[in-house]
Amino acid sequence: MQYRKELSALGYGCMRFSRAGAGMDVKKTEKEILRAYELGVNYYDTAYIYPGSEACLGEILERNHLREKVRVATKLPQYLINSRAAVDRYFAEQCKRLRTDYIDNYLMHMLTDLDAWEKLKRLGIEDWIAEKKKAGAIRSIGFSFHGNTAMFLKILNAYDWDFCQIQYNYMDEVSQAGRAGLEAAEAKGIPVIIMEPLRGGKLVSLLPTAARERIAREGGGRTAAELALRWLWDQPGVTCVLSGMNSTEMVEENCRIASEALPGCLSEAERTLIGALKADINAGMKIGCTGCGYCMPCPKGVDIPGTFRCYNITAAESVGAGRHEYFQAISLRRDPPFATRCVGCGRCEQRCPQHLPIIQTLKEADRVLRPVHYRAAMAVARKWLFRKHKAGGKAHENAD
Repeated sequence: MQYRKELSALGYGCMRFSRAGAGMDVKKTEKEILRAYELGVNYYDTAYIYPGSEACLGEILERNHLREKVRVATKLPQYLINSRAAVDRYFAEQCKRLRTDYIDNYLMHMLTDLDAWEKLKRLGIEDWIAEKKKAGAIRSIGFSFHGNTAMFLKILNAYDWDFCQIQYNYMDEVSQAGRAGLEAAEAKGIPVIIMEPLRGGKLVSLLPTAARERIAREGGGRTAAELALRWLWDQPGVTCVLSGMNSTEMVEENCRIASEALPGCLSEAERTLIGALKADINAGMKIGCTGCGYCMPCPKGVDIPGTFRCYNITAAESVGAGRHEYFQAISLRRDPPFATRCVGCGRCEQRCPQHLPIIQTLKEADRVLRPVHYRAAMAVARKWLFRKHKAGGKAHENAD
């Protein structure tokens, strides 16, 4: 196993532990975690909202006397927080589940908007973090992110973070935090943890026929998963790549790749192949948006690349997947940049190097991504997310 900034290049994503009936398959999961540990994996990532995950991980680490030998990462469900006391309650519950009195890597879970962090600050989160770190209850503080590059950079620069976690893969190179976000974090010298390296397995299981045939023909024996993982580890700014492993075979294969894929490992042939795979995938997209951002900023605030990325996901994966991504990355912002803001001024189309029909496609995308029942659900979610509460005698909006 290679290590970057003291973390194993491969991290164990604990969201998809195997289940048995209504609960966790602890025996099977234990075997897989122990094998990962034997092969050098020292980073285990869970979260409060992963059903049964924290408790399962805590039980396995305690029974096998591994707690002091690994890094445990879990996340504060900031979207459920409305008081300083609530932060304490969630943290205490997480430590109890994990059977520990400290967390190695603690994250603010799923920040999509700077306002969410600003709200936590008003609730005293900075003092809380300082107290926990001084007491040794938290060793490193970070955040996980879904959104666009501009917002990621704002959050990255809003606090002296110890690390961050981003969605990143060869199809998200210019979306989400993107390569620009990765390199900004690298410039600050902080570890970057990668989630969704295979977009939930879709860069393996949902590849178009042309891409699968290309890999078989030009891949030199490498699998789709191996190519995607090597693309990540080729980049020195990538510290640790999370994989939701649920078989010993997957653990062993991923550990093998992680041990071999050093920075600069990609050959020119592999770079060319991955570029061709992206083209194969994009060929079936709704619109040929590359995410270059030349259309931005929109004078009315529409997130054009973000909307088109989600619209394309409806073709590449499923309509539900595209709507979920849109809900998570765009709808949950304080001031959501919906396509309906478009007034047809045409500035975006004048700047687009691809000469795309942006105005008309925004209308089509909005109809698909926000049908009536989704709009209603989004409205309810936003009303709850930004609900009013009182703290310190003053009324605030709860964006957490």
